[in-house]
Amino acid sequence: MLIVVSPAKSLDLESALTTRRSTLPRYLEQTEELVQIMAARSTAQLREMMGISEELAVLNQDRYRSFEWPFTPANARPAALTFNGAVYQAMAPRTFDQRDWTEAGKTLRILSGLYGILRPLDLIQPYRLEMGVRVANHRGPDLYSFWRPRLTRAVAEDLASSPGARVIVNLASAEYSRAVDLEGLSQRFAAGNASVPGLAARVVSPRFEDRDPSGRWRVISFSAKRARGLMAGWLVRQRVRSARGITRFDLGGYRYVPEMSTGGIPVFRNLG
Repeated sequence: MLIVVSPAKSLDLESALTTRRSTLPRYLEQTEELVQIMAARSTAQLREMMGISEELAVLNQDRYRSFEWPFTPANARPAALTFNGAVYQAMAPRTFDQRDWTEAGKTLRILSGLYGILRPLDLIQPYRLEMGVRVANHRGPDLYSFWRPRLTRAVAEDLASSPGARVIVNLASAEYSRAVDLEGLSQRFAAGNASVPGLAARVVSPRFEDRDPSGRWRVISFSAKRARGLMAGWLVRQRVRSARGITRFDLGGYRYVPEMSTGGIPVFRNLG
């Protein structure tokens, strides 16, 4: 089973690391290509393409122009201990023990606009580049054309070597999950199509609902991010190996609601 999550714009570059283990991203050659493209952009171009302030444009221009090669623990930090948004705060990888880190290395993947796909302990240098940003490159007009074929195969290969059932747990946002052909993987799995070896998987995309002020159940963005982080951390710590096992999730007040669920979209509601 393989868990897929989004990165975070907020970064923690200061806190002490809770493990000395680290690995290297698999697509550093492609990352360097994108770094060169982004480093050549003016602050005005960065502001426009990423919709950010002048201050953030200056910061990220400096970051892109200051990348150091090769990546080492002296100039980079493990991804899961660097991303610091709601998903990661809820996932709480700082509390992973060494066995949890080993499990996460097998079962947890982070999609990234700059690095493509990351294991939790892959070293990264600070950046800002969301997958939806239009960055023209030699493969096409955006990052989806740059990454999608490669990431689809990478996810399928990592799933094949992961423990448990052939299930992808999609806890990524729509922006990032589009970077992997999850629909194609799922359709080939349902059809039992082995024409492309390994490129088939059952895809499960949990849905987290809270009551809005009017009392209706709906997905509330911040709450859903936190729930996705809680589930990702729980799946790692509990060594969950199957789609059925996912339905046991019960953190943060969320409970599985079978009557609202389908095989591909298990629904969890915050029942308090």
